[in-house]
Amino acid sequence: MTTLLEPLRRIAAYAVCLDSAQRVLLVRASDRSGTPGAWSLPGGAVDHGEDPQHTVVRETAAETGLSVSVSGLADVLADLRALPDRGITLHTDRLLYTVSVRGGSLLHRVGQPTDLARWVTLDEARLLPLRAFTARALGLPAGTGDLLPDETPDFPSFYAVPGPDGLHRAQRFAAYAVATDPARRILLTRVADGYPGAGCWHLPGGGTDYGEQPGTALIRELAEETGQHGRLVELLGVASHRDAASLGPEGYPIDWHGVRAFYRVEVEAPAPPQVHDVGGSTSEARWFALEELRELPRDRLTEVTVEAVRVARLG
Repeated sequence: MTTLLEPLRRIAAYAVCLDSAQRVLLVRASDRSGTPGAWSLPGGAVDHGEDPQHTVVRETAAETGLSVSVSGLADVLADLRALPDRGITLHTDRLLYTVSVRGGSLLHRVGQPTDLARWVTLDEARLLPLRAFTARALGLPAGTGDLLPDETPDFPSFYAVPGPDGLHRAQRFAAYAVATDPARRILLTRVADGYPGAGCWHLPGGGTDYGEQPGTALIRELAEETGQHGRLVELLGVASHRDAASLGPEGYPIDWHGVRAFYRVEVEAPAPPQVHDVGGSTSEARWFALEELRELPRDRLTEVTVEAVRVARLG
């Protein structure tokens, strides 16, 4: 029975690391973990305010003894699993990065959540009890099935908790669209009054729901915010921004950490933008020609918009 489990959510980052023989680096979960004996990519939870790329380097070193450097973003996905022994249902937003080894030597950890690190071929990996996200990352058949909850529990899209300094803090995963139409216009939304960044132009999108995949959430948010129906093309990147004292409609300062995946989206049949989610964080939506976009002052664009436009080579 999993319906009475407490819902929790976290963001985590993992390393996809291959050696010169095309073996992949994996770690085994110990009896101290929620999935003892299962093998996965090295990685773990993103600390509050931490850039996920730093998480990958830190966690890989801790779990394997190897120092790595990040070379790219491989995938972003989400999954749900029930952990009755801990009394929780856990939604994890997982960021998968390709990395290369800079130095160090493999080590095994006694009494830690992972107790073994090993280089394995893909044929060897097929025979291991792999976590589902690891099997997907390696292009292998679905791994050992996580215990799923009987139903997706309710969980607020905004969830702030008191931090160690007494200030409330919130960590949120979101998905955004660099949405263009056949005329090469880009779709932007204006942040409503009362929200951080009020008046600035922003990418359409927003926080993903509990149990929701980022791509699915993005297409939903695009329709709700702008009335457009788009097609997901590719994952462009992940942005991590922290505002140590963000002030929004809650009326009190929050130490805010946003981790935002952004995607290229094509809107093949653009329509006049219409904000359907009236009273929310979006006050306006508009198509911009690229010349208009380039003329916008950078301080009138949100941080993630500036970063995503640069990566998409539109600015």
